[in-house]
Amino acid sequence: MNLAQTDQSTTLAGSSPLINTAIFVGLIVVTLLIVYFASSRATSSDYFAAGSAFSGAQNGIALSGDFLSAASFLGIAGAIAVHGYDGFLYSIGFLVAWLVNLLLVAERLRNTGRFTMGDVLSFRMRQRPVRAAAAVSTIMITVFYMIAQMAGAGALVALLLDVHSAWGQALVIAAVGIVMVLYVLVGGMKGTTWVQIVKAAMLFVSVGLITLFLIGKFGFSFSSLLEQAAANNPLGSAMFAPGAQYGENALTKLDFVSLSLALVLGVAGLPHVLMRFYTVPSSREARRSVVWATWLMSLFYLCTLVIGYGAAALVGSEAILNAPGGENSAAPLLAYEIGGTFLLGVVAAVAFATILAVVAGLTLTASASFAHDLYANVLKQDNTDPGAEVRVARQTALVLGGVSILGGILASGQNIAFLVGLAFAFAASANLSTLVYTMFWRRFNTTGTLWGMYSGLGSCLVLVLFSPVVSGESDSMLPWVDFALFPLSNPGIVSIPLSFLCGFIGTFFEREPVDEERQAEMEVRSLTGIGARTG
Repeated sequence: MNLAQTDQSTTLAGSSPLINTAIFVGLIVVTLLIVYFASSRATSSDYFAAGSAFSGAQNGIALSGDFLSAASFLGIAGAIAVHGYDGFLYSIGFLVAWLVNLLLVAERLRNTGRFTMGDVLSFRMRQRPVRAAAAVSTIMITVFYMIAQMAGAGALVALLLDVHSAWGQALVIAAVGIVMVLYVLVGGMKGTTWVQIVKAAMLFVSVGLITLFLIGKFGFSFSSLLEQAAANNPLGSAMFAPGAQYGENALTKLDFVSLSLALVLGVAGLPHVLMRFYTVPSSREARRSVVWATWLMSLFYLCTLVIGYGAAALVGSEAILNAPGGENSAAPLLAYEIGGTFLLGVVAAVAFATILAVVAGLTLTASASFAHDLYANVLKQDNTDPGAEVRVARQTALVLGGVSILGGILASGQNIAFLVGLAFAFAASANLSTLVYTMFWRRFNTTGTLWGMYSGLGSCLVLVLFSPVVSGESDSMLPWVDFALFPLSNPGIVSIPLSFLCGFIGTFFEREPVDEERQAEMEVRSLTGIGARTG
């Protein structure tokens, strides 16, 4: 559904926009107060990495809060309600991806860097070009991820406040963007982390209670719930088998493989996830963070499976698709169906907190990368003070807020989980190959780093621009034109291998002398953590 298609009727007759607005305002005030009182602005370490003061358990909860975005809560539930089994594949991809983080990335990244991914990539390379590439990559990935969150915010608030016009939804997205920037300007990483912990707790309690209530409504019989879901969906029993969305022909199957690659490999390259590993004091706590996050998200995705099929059973796929926000409206509509205005208000608050916390974390990551990598280390050549870095980061947050608002307006109506899948493709294409090569291949050099990052990032951007996501389809961002030359909606199957290949070729293309001293220091630091906070 495109932004212009906003004349459908809503199924929330009887709900109170005034109550929902009061809940939103109250939530914003409370969380902003948390951000303000928890923040510490003394140094750049406090602002960017929360002084590395959080435990593995705390950071694991914050990681799950940072990662479980509108895509997980709204997008996946809607995809399951409408497409059945194929919608749940997003959950499986997101979850399996954390094994890559646990086994390959978390410990070594935490030990080698300080604030950003650029610290690791540039450790034994030429600083300026590599940090510039890392900053460009981080900002582009973050913008795509933020666009998905903004689109989700527009869909959610348009549904709850009964906003039907295109301009009304655009204003909603703009308001969310402004509040998001406030989080980053006021709090930094420490305040944002506490908001993510609070948001994660709210999210888990909400989905857990809705799941229990929903199964209880069907006599604690999951089979009865599934039977009703099939009866309320045009797919019938086919919604329990793979292929409803991606099994139509060879092209859609290939698109699914491409999406799966992006989902499984993308998490290990997401800058806002990687940055969270710097908020703990040791590599052991970094590993504990991933374990905590994985268990919590496993429980969450099982709940979304029940919520998705429950929405199909009690609301029906037709009503979901005809509501403002389309598939993304499944969870709020279900909440209203089983708990009325009160439960709808609770779910609205939780979903809104989810979007705000995730977008705040994304904005902080991108602005930190620009300030620390590009401004401090490239433009100023490490000749600046921490206060200037924080100042530049806050100015960058303002610019990113404006860009993401515009993108969210253009993307309004598309499934949020699908949009996040694109961000994952960018992350896997630009960052994963260079991180793996940097940490595990001694010969890898600056040329290989630049070739790997820019080839993955550039190919991904070009393929998306010339894909059905942007033009050529009724639900494209620009449906009135058609320049879709690449047939797949997700470019991961092309751009991810290309990044690994170009990084490999680039390493041999230009021979650079290996800095044995820095190489040895990186190996020791990545394995032991010695010097991690001082280098």
